[in-house]
Amino acid sequence: MRPHMRFSMSARVTGALIAAAFLASAAPAWAEGTIRIAEQYGIGYLPLHVIRDQKLIEKHGKELGLDIQVEWAKFGGGATVNDALLSGSVDVAAAGVGPTLTIWDRTKGGAEVKGIASLGSLPSFLVTNNEKVKTLKDFTKADKIALPSVGVSVQARTLQIAVEKEFGVGNHKALDDITVSLAHPDAVAALTSGSTEITAHFATPPFQYQELQNPKIHRVLSSYDVLGGPATGNIAYATTKFRQDNPKTYKAFFDALKEATDWINGHKEEAVDTYIRVEKSKLDRAFLIEMVKSPDFQFKIAPERTQVFADFLARTGAIKNKPASWKDYFFDDVQTAEGS
Repeated sequence: MRPHMRFSMSARVTGALIAAAFLASAAPAWAEGTIRIAEQYGIGYLPLHVIRDQKLIEKHGKELGLDIQVEWAKFGGGATVNDALLSGSVDVAAAGVGPTLTIWDRTKGGAEVKGIASLGSLPSFLVTNNEKVKTLKDFTKADKIALPSVGVSVQARTLQIAVEKEFGVGNHKALDDITVSLAHPDAVAALTSGSTEITAHFATPPFQYQELQNPKIHRVLSSYDVLGGPATGNIAYATTKFRQDNPKTYKAFFDALKEATDWINGHKEEAVDTYIRVEKSKLDRAFLIEMVKSPDFQFKIAPERTQVFADFLARTGAIKNKPASWKDYFFDDVQTAEGS
């Protein structure tokens, strides 16, 4: 193996082994009063960090007369998150719009996985340390673009949408062969070191802003530019069976998510402290506060511009079932909100 390949390969193998160990050790789906939640890396999962830190599921469970046991698991990409949900190893998953639509389509008529709510609208940037790359057309076979899950993650799908706009309809996979799966923290280390095959990263906050502090790294595009404005980054979702069999536990989670979202919007500096505490982040507090207070960061449970992905995935054959609207792939708990 070439020396510059070692970093990304070892990171992928390590992530796979961790995920496999978790899946192997997990028990079958549990009864009412227990919830196992899968999350990923990044400040886009801040509502879950607040839920965890303030024990909001336990709080709302008690209001419903239920003592709820909560367990948390962390994965590096949406594909692994989906595997965990389908195996019954977790009850609620959190991942990008791409993995959400993929598993909704895959389970339609079966497990019937649907979205519970959005975790918020946050921008994702494609950044690079290759000074020659100014647009998507400047990438070559010598480049490698890191993203959470090749062909599935919200970053992978956003890249395909952007590529189609740049290269023409039907050419959305033109850069797929230079994308590699890598957890965001590992991608940051690879890109900033400049000593691996990774020359670009389709990131998520705070990682993209961390990378842009390096003068050798610049932004190629933003997901907001590609999608036409603010768009949901991550979604919490579950199987219909879990929702039906565990109505109180499900409601406790949904109510906790609403409370966490409202609290973040009223306590952004304290929310950053929560992120630092839960994620054990070493990033500067002032740097994170400035980020979270940006107008680009919108924490809300209503989905936004998810239909852009749904239409694209259906048109390109990535999903077989074309939803008539976003309400087809979300449970009705959030459908009173203004979504898209």
